[in-house]
Order: sequence, then C-alpha cells, then structure tokens
Amino acid sequence: MRALTILTVVMGVMIVAGVVVLGVTLVSRLNAPAATGPAALDEPAGTSIAQISAAGDRLSLLLHGGGPDRVVIVDVRNGQVITRAGLAH
Repeated sequence: MRALTILTVVMGVMIVAGVVVLGVTLVSRLNAPAATGPAALDEPAGTSIAQISAAGDRLSLLLHGGGPDRVVIVDVRNGQVITRAGLAH
C-alpha cells in the first residue's frame, strides 16, 4: 500500500511539472518577437528561387537567373539578408 501511495504522489508531481513546462513554453513562444515582414532580396529581374532550405531561424535560397547562380541566407526573424554567395560554373 505504501508503494502505491508513493507512486501516486510521484505521478502527480510529474503531471504538475509537465503542465508548468507547457505553460512556460507557451508564454515564451507568444512573447517571441514576430517577423517584421517579407524580406526584400533586391535581386535583378528574371531571378527565380530554385530551392529553399531552412535551418533554425535562417533560410537558404538558391537563386537562378538574373546573373550567375547564387545562394542567399536570410534571417527569418527580421527578414534581413545575412550573406550572399555566388556560385562558379
């Protein structure tokens, strides 16, 4: 009987801890800064996005057309271009 009481208390504590973690996670995500809007890439006419890859809070864009192929890294939190890299043929 004692083991059942201990098990019940431990599971109750785990449920309360899980609810607290869920609440803290929700509040922190709701208070996270929102993106300021779409990124302006300022690419030449005829440029198209060939591929998009996401890694954390960054997007890698492979661009074709409008000059040599290139990769642009964008910070999704603020829409700013972090870097550009041209690809040699």
